[in-house]
Amino acid sequence: MTALPAPAVVAPAAGAKPKAASGPRAAGTASEARTRAAALVPDESLLVGPLNGYHHETYAFPLPADDGSGAQTWWKCRYPRAGLLRFDLRRFASEEALLGALQGRVTRIPVLVERRGISLYSFIEGRTLGEVCPLGTPLSRRHLNQLGGLFRELTSVDVDETGFAGSAGAGGLSAGREDDPAAFLTRLIGFTEYHVYRRHLPRYGSLFAELGVHGAALDRLRREAARLTPRPFTLVHGDLHRENFIVDADGDLWTIDWELAMVGDPLYDLATHLHLMGYPQKESERVTGLWCEAVESARPGASAGWERDLPVLLKYKQVQSVYTDVIRTALAPGQGQGQGRGPGPRLPARAPGRIREVLAAAAIPLELARVPTSRQVRTAYENWFMSQAPTTTSPATAP
Repeated sequence: MTALPAPAVVAPAAGAKPKAASGPRAAGTASEARTRAAALVPDESLLVGPLNGYHHETYAFPLPADDGSGAQTWWKCRYPRAGLLRFDLRRFASEEALLGALQGRVTRIPVLVERRGISLYSFIEGRTLGEVCPLGTPLSRRHLNQLGGLFRELTSVDVDETGFAGSAGAGGLSAGREDDPAAFLTRLIGFTEYHVYRRHLPRYGSLFAELGVHGAALDRLRREAARLTPRPFTLVHGDLHRENFIVDADGDLWTIDWELAMVGDPLYDLATHLHLMGYPQKESERVTGLWCEAVESARPGASAGWERDLPVLLKYKQVQSVYTDVIRTALAPGQGQGQGRGPGPRLPARAPGRIREVLAAAAIPLELARVPTSRQVRTAYENWFMSQAPTTTSPATAP
């Protein structure tokens, strides 16, 4: 059994606990993930969870320090959710192994230990950046500096020491290290086209069509990708948004959820960050300048051609969001009464507005003839729900 390190995080204040995901829990027996987590604590009432998260079922709990002080440190364990659709290409076989390799190389990331063959992540006590700095609010100077430090450290990491083997990635797509941003983006476009769009077209084709979405945008992006500027490959987090940054009690920024990390074009990390953060234009320009300074100080040439290439990568992120969000929204609604059309899935109230926003953001690369209104988005989903509903035959007319 691996001894617990000196606490990287302190236990929450007396009586405080991590927050579990909101919403009703499914009735019935405990999930396998909860059962395995419960085996790690002397009392199942100590478990908090499941915590919010799409890819994993996560539980947090306190464990006593090994120094006999009686102090407790909060940890969490994560289990992949079964049956999830994967919308992003994975490059590292193990997030745990990557985090282990990054200890001492990247500042303020979770510590990992092993208990009973289960990897535990240190629970970073604090609030998400989304709570501290919501959409439309500029980052503080302190957080800007720490974000720049993260970009610099990512660029400085020796990728040969991260466990990246350059083997085939998800879907059989090559994940080799050619230090070629054009090939890198082409692989990502191919994954989105074949494993997100085309794979699900038989089921969701009518929904995409009613929303005005087709696959031609990916062909255009592929042509633009072929002209990207050569840049040295670096470690890329791949998912730097407000909920993957935790602000601790001292006001410092921690980076969590490294499962989408890759070795690839460093500009992709900036494009993903800008796309997910929704900065106002001036703040976007400030963060871009910060990124350029950070990566160039770590590896000269890492920002080469960014002025021409960043718009192409942003287009890809906008288009990718449309394909993934349209499908996720179709999968997300709870069961209940339909929107005036009888029983069936009910679309969450805010979902049409969110889908309209991602369509509007991608209107140019998608070449949308029009951006549907929120009402039209809702109607498209209702029509699709109706088309998926099982048909029933009246006993009076049954053959």
